[in-house]
Amino acid sequence: MQRATFISIVFLLLFSTACGDKTANTNTAKPGEANVKTQVKPAPDSQVAVIETADYGRIVIELYPNIAPQMVERFKKLIGEKFYDGTAVHRIDPELGIIQGGDPLTKGGNGAMWGTGNSPYPNVPAEFSDIPYERGTLGAARTNDINTANCQWFVTLKKQPAFDQKYTVFGRVIDGIKNAEIIMGAPTQPGTERPSQKIVITSVTLQPRVDYPAQP
Repeated sequence: MQRATFISIVFLLLFSTACGDKTANTNTAKPGEANVKTQVKPAPDSQVAVIETADYGRIVIELYPNIAPQMVERFKKLIGEKFYDGTAVHRIDPELGIIQGGDPLTKGGNGAMWGTGNSPYPNVPAEFSDIPYERGTLGAARTNDINTANCQWFVTLKKQPAFDQKYTVFGRVIDGIKNAEIIMGAPTQPGTERPSQKIVITSVTLQPRVDYPAQP
């Protein structure tokens, strides 16, 4: 969903299914598609990602390495490098029910480029699963190519079945979901999905999962 993704549900018809492992049931993929990991219960990582914002409080996310090991590894690597510190939530869309962040270009002032940035590392291949996109699901943003997840992430704040098995799910918000919903309702610049006022992420850190019990 880096810029081009999510713009039209029509594009979703181009995408299909994703990666499995030897413990999972998978669907047979056609060339250019990816298998879908099915019937695998998410097993939370021993660490959570704690997103601190300048004005909207904290969002805590549990991660699912047994569902999307490569994306979780990438996310944790970038967090350890403080890659996300000082970035911004650059896209909010109440109609779709999403917020999106993770673009290093949001540290700069050229809003027209927000949503196009990547990390210095190679793209992460699709790791699709049958975990549905619903309130609090964490997904990996990408372009129209299913294998272009890199560093950007998004959170869905309502059920969005059009995204199911088309974007890698790699975690879930376990605390701060109301903060995310407030962010989603922030004013936007006319004709865009960019917030009128920059929504700064001051830090993203990894913390012990046991210190952050899930909140309703």
